[in-house]
Amino acid sequence: MPFLGQDWRSPGQSWVKTADGWKRFLDEKSGSFVSDLSSYCNKEVYNKENLFNSLNYDVAAKKRKKDILNSKTKTQYFHQEKWIYVHKGSTKERHGYCTLGEAFNRLDFSTAILDSRRFNYVVRLLELIAKSQLTSLSGIAQKNFMNILEKVVLKVLEDQQNIRLIRELLQTLYTSLCTLVQRVGKSVLVGNINMWVYRMETILHWQQQLNNIQITRPAFKGLTFTDLPLCLQLNIMQRLSDGRDLVSLGQAAPDLHVLSEDRLLWKKLCQYHFSERQIRKRLILSDKGQLDWKKMYFKLIRCYPRKEQYGDTLQLCKHCHILSWKGTDHPCTANNPESCSVSLSPQDFINLFKF
Repeated sequence: MPFLGQDWRSPGQSWVKTADGWKRFLDEKSGSFVSDLSSYCNKEVYNKENLFNSLNYDVAAKKRKKDILNSKTKTQYFHQEKWIYVHKGSTKERHGYCTLGEAFNRLDFSTAILDSRRFNYVVRLLELIAKSQLTSLSGIAQKNFMNILEKVVLKVLEDQQNIRLIRELLQTLYTSLCTLVQRVGKSVLVGNINMWVYRMETILHWQQQLNNIQITRPAFKGLTFTDLPLCLQLNIMQRLSDGRDLVSLGQAAPDLHVLSEDRLLWKKLCQYHFSERQIRKRLILSDKGQLDWKKMYFKLIRCYPRKEQYGDTLQLCKHCHILSWKGTDHPCTANNPESCSVSLSPQDFINLFKF
């Protein structure tokens, strides 16, 4: 039974008992109950419309607020400052600590993927998070992770570059989610399991798109790579830091295949990524009795991590303990802030938030 008095428990409307039960109604003139049912029926449509309009307005307002935080939101949660103070404990001046999810939300990774110098860095960071740190992210950070990953995939589909890199990232993430979803009863993931199953289906769709991508041949008919002198071609190939890129380049043309098998090229690649001690432990001789540097390289990458190289990285200021991208202004009180900054690899970034 609804309250009829205009107190803190009632919105102030009146109620009328009808054949269908109690209905809310308010007389426009006196504000009292209407005893004549015929009069009530004449105004029923008008009052119902006003009532439903007010209810729809409240529902729409609540729905707009909910849509901002639901899983279908495609925008990242941006902050005005593009830096974050890294602290691992409470002090008199500052309480709490910084987490990996908070840093992932605050730093501008969505814009960083558009910079070719930072693209590989962000992709490597996403891969490390997908391997072991996905459960340490908050719900909003996990949502931002998927939004940034979607932007990465769309960028690769448009530019037709770094396809193999993103394939490996998606496969790593899918493998991790297959394991985590099976343990969802242990609360290792934030959100409903159906939402994560939908995300796994989205990952499979992205993988299918990458597998079906067709590299379009440019319409440019000028000077090409094979038109350059052999010494310049070999010099450019020495700039490649991944042996798989050399193999792919050698499959593009017969002349390039000969250059991609150059022993000196593979020797320099092994010496760049691995130490002399590591190389001596994995010596492989060819049929001619010479060191097979190509086979040694692929043997070494299965045993030891390769040397990572990035055009731009995150910087940690030792003076004020602020983490930011290089070139981002932050409130540092040091006389020479640039001398206090230290470059962080993706793994160093992850280790920074391990307590």
